[in-house]
Amino acid sequence: MQQTVLFLLFLILATASSSAQLKRHTFEEIEQLSKGKPKPIVVFIHTSWCKYCEMMEHSTFKNPAVIKELNDNFYFISFDAETKKDITFNNHTFRFKPTGTTTGIHELATALATIDNQVVYPTLTVLDPDYSILFQRQSYLKTKDLISILEKIN
Repeated sequence: MQQTVLFLLFLILATASSSAQLKRHTFEEIEQLSKGKPKPIVVFIHTSWCKYCEMMEHSTFKNPAVIKELNDNFYFISFDAETKKDITFNNHTFRFKPTGTTTGIHELATALATIDNQVVYPTLTVLDPDYSILFQRQSYLKTKDLISILEKIN
């Protein structure tokens, strides 16, 4: 009986500690939040077809240490580069730009993910509270690499 109670207690604690959720925001929300409490902004730029993006979503961004660091010290935006919705951010309206009949890229993704004249997925961009780019990296990031980057910025 005592072992069963201990096991259930362990299970509850394990579930509670792993249930921390990454707070995700929109660009519009960030502008409002930044007025009251300025923090750097981490933008994860991805697409639905990118396998490395999906791997980061299911591993790196599920890690409790990453979640804690992002939730405590940053605003986080997960941004699909192929979204068709107009986004007004930093006094500018960004739109989806078609490149073919069923393909295209959002202007905001182009603005935040272009390095050496090309956009690669996934891209992690960190913005200063004034929305200037502090950091960009075009690649899959493991948990330890992302934590290292975030700690250097913070």
